[in-house]
Amino acid sequence: MAKHLDLEEQEQLDELKHFWKQYGNLITWALIAILGTFAAWNGYNYWQRDQSAKAALMYDEVERAAVSGEVERLDRSMTDMKERFAGTAFAQQAGLLAAKVYYDKGNIDSAKASLAWVAGRSADEGYQAIAKLRLAGLLLEAKAHDEAVQLLTAPFPKDFVALAADRRGDILAAQGKRAEARAEYEKAFKAMDERAEYRRLVEVKLNALGSNTTATLPGPATAASVPSPSKSEVKP
Repeated sequence: MAKHLDLEEQEQLDELKHFWKQYGNLITWALIAILGTFAAWNGYNYWQRDQSAKAALMYDEVERAAVSGEVERLDRSMTDMKERFAGTAFAQQAGLLAAKVYYDKGNIDSAKASLAWVAGRSADEGYQAIAKLRLAGLLLEAKAHDEAVQLLTAPFPKDFVALAADRRGDILAAQGKRAEARAEYEKAFKAMDERAEYRRLVEVKLNALGSNTTATLPGPATAASVPSPSKSEVKP
């Protein structure tokens, strides 16, 4: 009986050796690939957390420079932020904040450059939209109407569609294109939640162009919550 078991075990061992000889390398490389991917994923997550922590510290420096109004310090902080942490959300927030400071200080070119950087580099659609709206406002002030309209032709996220239409209306009105401006304001009016305070400002613009919103325009089709923009969402 013992001899029979020994022979059976030998057969199983031979089969195992044959199997390993045939598939051993494949199994080994598959395990290496799996473990390597797992290690890379953990490493990437650690790097992301490390980058985010460092970017947060750098944003604090940008914020301190903004509060103090030290433009040269702000320039240095933003340069460091762009070079080291351009892909983080903190960098996009810093770009928007810096643009506001530059605008308040009368440095319009730097404000435009900061907003253009956020609009072109941000992976977040919301930050992109805010940057484009503010930049279009600066271009409108500079009477660069065609450039401002071009900036607003790309699709916007749902929550910013109404604000983009309102901004296009402002530009068209400044160009004296009353019918086109009224059409854009109507889009904005209909898209905004009727409870949004900014909707009343759009209504004023429409009335100024001879459109009776009460008689001719329906309310929003849905109660989608379109944010009521503050002044900071219109200008940097």
